Amino acid sequence: MNERAAAWFEKATSRWWDWDVSALADRKGEQRVSVVIPAHDEAATIGEIVTRIRTELLERTRLVDEIVVIDSDSSDRTAMIAAASGATVHAARDIRPDLDRLPGKGEALWKSTFVTSGDLLAFIDGDLTEWGPHFVTGLLGPLLTRPDVNLVKGYYDRTLDDGSGVHAPQGGRVTEIVARPLLNLLWPDLACVVQPLAGEWAVRRSTFEALHVPVGYGVEIGALLDVYLDHGLDAIAQVDLGERAHTHQSVHDLGVMAAEILAVAARRAGAAERLHSSQLWQFRRDCSPAWRSREVPMHERPPATSVKRPPC
Repeated sequence: MNERAAAWFEKATSRWWDWDVSALADRKGEQRVSVVIPAHDEAATIGEIVTRIRTELLERTRLVDEIVVIDSDSSDRTAMIAAASGATVHAARDIRPDLDRLPGKGEALWKSTFVTSGDLLAFIDGDLTEWGPHFVTGLLGPLLTRPDVNLVKGYYDRTLDDGSGVHAPQGGRVTEIVARPLLNLLWPDLACVVQPLAGEWAVRRSTFEALHVPVGYGVEIGALLDVYLDHGLDAIAQVDLGERAHTHQSVHDLGVMAAEILAVAARRAGAAERLHSSQLWQFRRDCSPAWRSREVPMHERPPATSVKRPPC
């Protein structure tokens, strides 16, 4: 770890309990805060997430001004439950129908810029099972108190959501096997970002709208790298959010995620011409045929500020 990264860690790292909700609400002033929750088939969890943020941060303290759920083609009651719990719900496919319809988490976050009003955007995953509204409070803290900060990343201990309650102190499989080694090798200033792929993060609208946004799971590392490259290390902060639990994906699904993250990083490293295929071939011993091809999301949305308004 270089000295610059170590110094940044001491300056830029806080804990969720460092941030008092009422004090932050007072600091907010005329700024608006939007909590954005991308969701796909999250009927089991979305209601509690929306309800707790609404009651504790919107109604009780007015730290949050709106809760927006971007529903990505759910086949269950996600949208209905989210709306009944107090969120404004938009189907991703219905936002800017004049544009291509693309699947993915990054697509949902990018499209949220067209249907939200917040000066500050806090992104929270829709599948959380062990969490608290302090996630939002912690993420907003540095943005509301440090005008030089543009992006805040959350980090946490992960709990296996299999009934065992086992803690996994690492940041996650793709983080530790792919993202962290990649950042250490190519952008060592970011070595002290504890969980670069964390789904809980907050950003200034003006910053996010100026970024190219990968449409899939590469959105987190893309935003981190772009803010670092455009604004410098000191424009980034991170907050310890405590514990987080959510469902875990299969290793083959994580392989697709890892491939996308590598592609996003390659483009930021100036090696886009080395990307020759969007197919990932995976081997499974338990099925026939044993080989299967998976499509890796490669598309990136342009900065939202560059997208023309649809014709009237």
